[in-house]
Amino acid sequence: MSSRTLPHAIPRVVLLSLLLLAGCSSVPDVTSYLSPHRIDVRQGNYVTQDMVARLKPGMSRDQVRFALGTPLVTDVFHADRWDYVYRFQPGRGEPQLRRLVVFFEEGKLVRVAGDVIAETEETKAAAAAAPTSAARVIDVPSGQKKD
Repeated sequence: MSSRTLPHAIPRVVLLSLLLLAGCSSVPDVTSYLSPHRIDVRQGNYVTQDMVARLKPGMSRDQVRFALGTPLVTDVFHADRWDYVYRFQPGRGEPQLRRLVVFFEEGKLVRVAGDVIAETEETKAAAAAAPTSAARVIDVPSGQKKD
C-alpha cells in the first residue's frame, strides 16, 4: 500500500468496526457470556436428615455435639438452646437457608425444631399428605413405653 491509500482506508476500517460492534449489541444474552464466574458459597453447619435421626431424647450435650457437630450459635442468654444454621448461596440463583434448633433441659436433649427433620415412615406419609412448611417443631419421643 502506498501512503496515499492508507488515509482513505482508515475511515473504512473504523466504519466496519462500528458496524460489527453495533451488531453485537443486539445480542440479548451477550452479558451472560462475558460475566465473571461466581463460586458457590456454603456457610454454617450442614445438618442432614440422617444426622437428626440419630438424636434421641435424654442425650447429653456431648452426644448431640458428636451427632450434629459444634453448633454455629451458642448464646449465653439461652444456654439451653443450640442453633445450627446453614446458608448456601449458589453462584447464580436464589440462596437457601436451613435452620435447626436443639433444646436442652438440665443438660439433656428435650426437643428439636427447624426445617430439617428426621425421615421416618410417619414423616414420609405426612409429607405426602400435607403441604410442606418452612419450619417445624418436633418433639423427640421418649423411649419409655407406657403400660
